[in-house]
Amino acid sequence: MPHQLEEELFPSTPGKIKSDRNHHRTFQRCFTSTSTMFLWALFLIALTASYLAFLTNSNRYLYHNAVNEKMIRSSAKIRRSNGMSVLVTGAAGFVGSHVALALKKRGDGVVGIDNFNDYYDPSLKKSRKNLLENNGVFIVEGDINDMRMLAKLFEIVKFTHVMHLAAQAGVRYAMENPNSYIHSNIAGLVTLLEQCKAAKPQPAIVWASSSSVYGLNEKVPFSEADRTDRPASLYAATKKAGEEITHTYNHIYGLSITGLRFFTVYGPWGRPDMAYFSFTKNILQGKAITVYRGKDRVDLARDFTYIDDIVKGCVASLDTAGKSTGTGGKKKGPAPYRIYNLGNTSPVTVPTLVNILEKNLKIKAKKNVVEMPGNGDVPFTHANISLAQRELGYNPTTDLPTGLKKFVKWYMSYYGFDHVKGSYVNS
Repeated sequence: MPHQLEEELFPSTPGKIKSDRNHHRTFQRCFTSTSTMFLWALFLIALTASYLAFLTNSNRYLYHNAVNEKMIRSSAKIRRSNGMSVLVTGAAGFVGSHVALALKKRGDGVVGIDNFNDYYDPSLKKSRKNLLENNGVFIVEGDINDMRMLAKLFEIVKFTHVMHLAAQAGVRYAMENPNSYIHSNIAGLVTLLEQCKAAKPQPAIVWASSSSVYGLNEKVPFSEADRTDRPASLYAATKKAGEEITHTYNHIYGLSITGLRFFTVYGPWGRPDMAYFSFTKNILQGKAITVYRGKDRVDLARDFTYIDDIVKGCVASLDTAGKSTGTGGKKKGPAPYRIYNLGNTSPVTVPTLVNILEKNLKIKAKKNVVEMPGNGDVPFTHANISLAQRELGYNPTTDLPTGLKKFVKWYMSYYGFDHVKGSYVNS
């Protein structure tokens, strides 16, 4: 049939037909060969472009580190007897900046890392960075998923401890951007653990879990031995996954790991997405605030924990962390694995929080009270801190009225609000 079709298309003598057929087949082979070569050429061009881009990024990265290596070493230098050298992830964040500053002030070596994402106003993170750098803490701008960058940091500094506070925070935001939680709270955690397991020596790791792991539990106060298999949000699920992942790395690779379940941390330099922060902003601007209420018109309650108390718990966890037992990714013996609640043990209802803010701001809040939507929030949190008290010496001392008074004072100063004029100085 193909020969017949060729004869119809190219009628000629039998010899001519044979010759034309050979030419046609030669043309097909040449065309196929040329197409293949063209595709290979395109592939090689793309490969070369990617390689050149990699080299460019590598050179930029190496240059960046060559410039900053001296500052990293200086920041990591231990200035007290029996001190530690700590890598603080999420160092420009709320808890991270406070912990990094506390460690530096007592003479420990501290190097920070933060990606300065825009989950909330990056300028606040930049201000925290400036505060830390004025106190001798250098922060590397980068993502904890960047294994190559982490490897370079561990090459420059032999960290004794890692304080892992980098995470995608917020319960409700998970409904808008779920992938960011997987990227930071799971993939980022695994990338960091991979680097720690391969390090020589392996550092001890303290990391931030969350009270959110207690999920739909109704038994109070929440204790470390309670079930945590019913998360109410994706955020909680990623933190629970983090506890399982860290346990695996502890078991297989001998990493010393301590997980801290924070309970509603608040205070100066806090996160703008938190209720106490956004309430303050809206009350000052004369805007209504939304106050959620639980089933049967029950007020929501939180175990609000002041930042200074959380910092003490973090530092105590670092000080009491046992050593990792592996080297180069190989476990030589069992290593400590611990989980602690860090809370205040005194839950306060949200309406009470609002009343305290009103007194400090000297402004009556406009309130919209609505039923709590199904967005992952839970009706109450309450920490049992007996284990942390016994093993860490953890003892929170700041009640909510005292802590909020300090927060409001910081807020007024940082944002320049003039009570007399009733407006922001820089507005």
